[in-house]
Amino acid sequence: MDGKIAVVTGGSRGIGRGICLELAKRGATVIAAARNQSALEELADEAQKRELPGKIDARTLDVSDREAIDPFIEAIIEKYDRIDILVNNAGITRDGLVMSMDDDQFDDVLTTNLRSVFWLIRAVCRGMVRQRYGRIVNIGSVSGVMGNPGQANYAASKAGIIGLTKSLAKELGKRKITCNVVAPGFIATDMTAGLPEQLMTSMKSVLPLGRIGEVEEVAGVVGFLASDEASYITGQVLVVDGGLHM
Repeated sequence: MDGKIAVVTGGSRGIGRGICLELAKRGATVIAAARNQSALEELADEAQKRELPGKIDARTLDVSDREAIDPFIEAIIEKYDRIDILVNNAGITRDGLVMSMDDDQFDDVLTTNLRSVFWLIRAVCRGMVRQRYGRIVNIGSVSGVMGNPGQANYAASKAGIIGLTKSLAKELGKRKITCNVVAPGFIATDMTAGLPEQLMTSMKSVLPLGRIGEVEEVAGVVGFLASDEASYITGQVLVVDGGLHM
C-alpha cells in the first residue's frame, strides 16, 4: 500500500484504531477521522513511535454532520490529490426494545451508521471513478446478518450497509472499484471490556472457536480487502465472528 491514501472513520479507538494501524503498517497514509482529536493524536504518535512504513494524519470529523462531509473530503483531496481507500467504521448504538424505542433512538443510529456511509461514499467515488481505482470497505456487524434482540435500529443500519455495498459493487465495478463489508462479531474492545464476566462466559460458550475475537483479527481482514490482493473480490460480506452466526 505504499503511497496509497486511506480514510478511516471512527479511527480513534477499538476496531477503527486497529484498522488505522494496520493500513499504516502496510505503508498507507491514513487519514484517521473521529470526534475525539486528542485520542487521534495519541494514535498518530503511536504510529510514529512504532516507525510504521506509513503515517497517520489525525483529523476531527463528526460523520453525523452532513454539512461537514464534503469539506472534509475536499480538504484531503486538496492536500493529497486523491483518495484510494475508504473504510467506513464509525458507528453508535442506542439499544432498546422496539416497543419502547423512540424516534430519536432509531434515527440517530441510522444517521451515524448508515446515512454517513452513503454521504462519504458519494463524496469520494467521483475521484475513484476518474482514477479508475478504489477500495471501499464498510464495517458492518453480525447483528446486520442475523439480527439481535434489543438492537433493531443497529441491526437495521448494518443490514442497510450490506444492501448499499452490494449495489455500489455493481455500479462501480467496471471502474476497478471494489466494495465489500466486514461484519465483526464479539471483539475485545473498550465496549466489551465493561461487560459482566458471566455474560462474557456465556458468549464464549456459544462460539465454535470458544473465545472473543481480537481487534487485529478484524483489522487484518480489512487490510486484505483494501489491498491489491483482493482486486477480484467485490460485493461480499466477510463475517469475522468465530463462527457465531452459523
